Amino acid sequence: MKYTEFTGKTVDEAVETGLKELGITKEQADIRVLEEGKKKLFGSVKARVEIACLEENCACESACEEKEEQKVESGNATDGERTVEFLDGLFKILNITACTELVSEGEKIQINVTANKSSDVIGKRGATLDAIQTLAGAVANTGREKYKRVVVDCENYRENRENTLNKLAENLAQKAIRLGKKIKLEPMNPYERRIIHSALSAREGIKTESEGKEPNRYIVVIPDNLEDPTADAIPARTERRNDRARGGNRGGNRNGSRGFGNSRGGYKKFNRDGGNSNSGGTSLKKDNDFFGIFLGNSGNNGEE
Repeated sequence: MKYTEFTGKTVDEAVETGLKELGITKEQADIRVLEEGKKKLFGSVKARVEIACLEENCACESACEEKEEQKVESGNATDGERTVEFLDGLFKILNITACTELVSEGEKIQINVTANKSSDVIGKRGATLDAIQTLAGAVANTGREKYKRVVVDCENYRENRENTLNKLAENLAQKAIRLGKKIKLEPMNPYERRIIHSALSAREGIKTESEGKEPNRYIVVIPDNLEDPTADAIPARTERRNDRARGGNRGGNRNGSRGFGNSRGGYKKFNRDGGNSNSGGTSLKKDNDFFGIFLGNSGNNGEE
């Protein structure tokens, strides 16, 4: 028996779609449930079933064979449909339970992926999703003279990522202006660099430049009030640590003891019951004076 896969919001819907397309009844079919549809916090996972005609139903076998031939003859399929079919096959090879949906196909092809475990599709900082999108773009543009952009998303990851990068850009702009120094980000792919450039393009008192070579090309945020144009850009991660240390020293100088004080970024001294104290039973409470969004390799080399 030859099985054909069908999808739907629920198992019943997927089965109904399959039976209607094959022109058979439930009694004439062998049905296997691959995935039960379910709702998630963001989006949903489609139900997937496989349907085959029973061996004694010759007419049904013929219908299944005809459908398989139509799949092979993909000349009538659009670029987006060919790409979706490719991704379905790719996820099967990778043993990833996921469903693809062709959202739109105009100036660009948009495909959405829903999966039981979205991290398998997205990967670290979107690396796997970007790789899948690159393959999808190659498939969609096979035989085309003019390149068509292909966007593959997984459960609104790209939109959420863009919001995070926009916040990061604004925080770095404020910091660069306050310090009067250039600040450089960690290497990003072209898509993420475009988001940073776009977010700060209309920002007064700041400009951005890309430096380095792929795949280590990065963005430098440059304030108009730059104190020393010849100075190297400060890595955003290092600058936050330096800020913390400077805050502690300032507090220590004012209070006559090193490393303790009430200035921002320093340490405050408390006794065990929460009151201020200068002796016995103390604990350190730290004030944070830096933005809390960082795009980088958290935890590398034992660093925070």
